Amino acid sequence: MSQTNPAPIADLAPVRRRAQQRAWNWYDWANSAFYTTTLTVLFGPLMITVAGRAAGCGDSPDDTCKKTVDVLGLHLAAGSLPSYLTSFATIASAFILPIVGAMVDRSGRKKMHMAWFAWAGSFFAALLFFLQGDHWQLGAAAVVVASILGGCSLVSYYAMLVDISTEDERDTVSARGWAFGYLGGGLLLLINLGMVLGHDALGLDKELAVRLSLLSAALWWAGFTVIPVVKLRNTPPRDVVPEPGGLIRRSFGQLWVTLKDLRHYPMTLTFLLAYLFYNDGIQTVIYSASIYGSKQLHFGDSVLIAAILLIQFVAFGGALFFGRVARRHGAYRCLVWGTVAWMVIVVAAMFLPERNIALFMLAGVAIALVMGGTQALSRSFYSLLIPRGREGEYFALYNACERGTSWFGTLLFGVVFQVTGSYRPAILSLVVFFALGLVFLLRLDTRRGIAEAGNTAPAVV
Repeated sequence: MSQTNPAPIADLAPVRRRAQQRAWNWYDWANSAFYTTTLTVLFGPLMITVAGRAAGCGDSPDDTCKKTVDVLGLHLAAGSLPSYLTSFATIASAFILPIVGAMVDRSGRKKMHMAWFAWAGSFFAALLFFLQGDHWQLGAAAVVVASILGGCSLVSYYAMLVDISTEDERDTVSARGWAFGYLGGGLLLLINLGMVLGHDALGLDKELAVRLSLLSAALWWAGFTVIPVVKLRNTPPRDVVPEPGGLIRRSFGQLWVTLKDLRHYPMTLTFLLAYLFYNDGIQTVIYSASIYGSKQLHFGDSVLIAAILLIQFVAFGGALFFGRVARRHGAYRCLVWGTVAWMVIVVAAMFLPERNIALFMLAGVAIALVMGGTQALSRSFYSLLIPRGREGEYFALYNACERGTSWFGTLLFGVVFQVTGSYRPAILSLVVFFALGLVFLLRLDTRRGIAEAGNTAPAVV
């Protein structure tokens, strides 16, 4: 039997919901600093340099160092260490997040789960300031733990989307959150890149400027998390699966029940498969864009940095634009056409001429527009396919699909380059992931999936 609880925030007056939604958006602003400044841009090169010193490579700033460092008895190339650390964190997250999601569903304190995971993650992210000299071990452990805790915080954060919005509002709310995240992450990245590039004028060593930037991302993450913690209100758990015992035992019980019951929600499973493929393609495009621009198109660091910042800020507009389009045409259609657009982009990227800055930036604008929209609407559309009371666990599965498989695309990209010796066919190969994602999207019966989950379909799906 489902337990009876007070009405969710989505049943409150619109003005009160909007206040909660604005507070919720601040966590996108807060955590994006870690994912942009730290994971995407600055951590990898610094770790390669520091680990390279320990391995005897000198101060080489790139990934050409083949000498190894010892990691738990494994001899790993210093130049590959950031990739291995990221892979380990993503695979570990795939096992940990579903348990966290089950705990979130059974707690009436979602915002505090989010906050404590965020603050713990930002603490470990701050330890990256001590990544210096040839002491890479603390930084390696810190980035793995911070990444896992960041994923745990997002489980609670995503689960709250259902509590603060009606079905008709979710596309807009999710799009605004993503847009806010791109804006916040881009703003801090702009400041940090200015500090790193202008370190001489500031009287700083370049490595110290990078370390201060990593510290600033951790402080930004922790500081801005205070806003949603203060302004959001908790809601009690609703319609959870009864399980005996304490919180941990009941959480594992719900995990098992949800995995078994997933077969009763075939449309939800179909969307997860679609998301697994097209999101892997998106993540690989993001990962490989700088490599493609540098190694294949022969652009310098200044052009690549400009492209990174352009993508970050244009994605802000892309998320808002897709949110508006979804209000008129539905999130499902936007996702289908967005996936088609990704296919066009990777095919066009193969034919980009070398050293043509205008076309390279135009490709960056196209990536940013589609990236902002597809990521934002994937989150809101999936929320319609989740049975009420299991938001945490189902969003944990969503994040696990993203994190546990996001290495497939990079593996294919690397293998094709190794076989062909060119990054052009490597970038083209990513069309496979978008094509498979599109196949599963086209198999979706959206209204059936929403009804199976026991939710109300929005006016436009």
